[in-house]
Amino acid sequence: MKTYPFHALLWRMKYITRWSLMRCSRPESLSEHTADTALLAHALCLLAQQRGVPVRPETVAVAALYHDAPEIMTGDMPTPVKYKSERMRTAYKELEKESLTDMLRLLPPQLQGPMEGCLTGSRLTEEEKRLLKAADRLSALIKCLEETRSGNREFEAALAQQRQALKEMGCPEADYFVEHMLPCYDKNLDELTRGEK
Repeated sequence: MKTYPFHALLWRMKYITRWSLMRCSRPESLSEHTADTALLAHALCLLAQQRGVPVRPETVAVAALYHDAPEIMTGDMPTPVKYKSERMRTAYKELEKESLTDMLRLLPPQLQGPMEGCLTGSRLTEEEKRLLKAADRLSALIKCLEETRSGNREFEAALAQQRQALKEMGCPEADYFVEHMLPCYDKNLDELTRGEK
């Protein structure tokens, strides 16, 4: 009997730890980051739709679930290493592409075609890719906020870098999120559920 290990491989996202070069007060798994990014991407798409931008929130959320899937094979490459030079960036992109090809082969043949667009993001429009990237950055920003609020000074520079990178994206939906939703991440459960009076 032929078996297809693709989903069992994805299940292992929980074993990939992010922020490997940083001392974390609470480790974050690739699984957590992926789920957070999908939720954020969906929200940003809904905000974009309110501005009349033609995006597909569900399609982008699904793409977000797979956006870091190659890291199951490569591990989470630290940003300072991944973007150190154009040569490193190109080599890493090639490694990601090869990993995606290998992963697709782990699916039943009838699912390989439909899943390719999910894994590669090729189903997304440029606007949808931009929103997914903003959601990915927001997820990193939220992690940096969590760490610095826990007294972990290790993340101060990363927090400033994530804020700046997000601002430079010029994404109105992310700007709205930062202004109106991000402050809520400071609140405790009672404050969140009580709501504003």
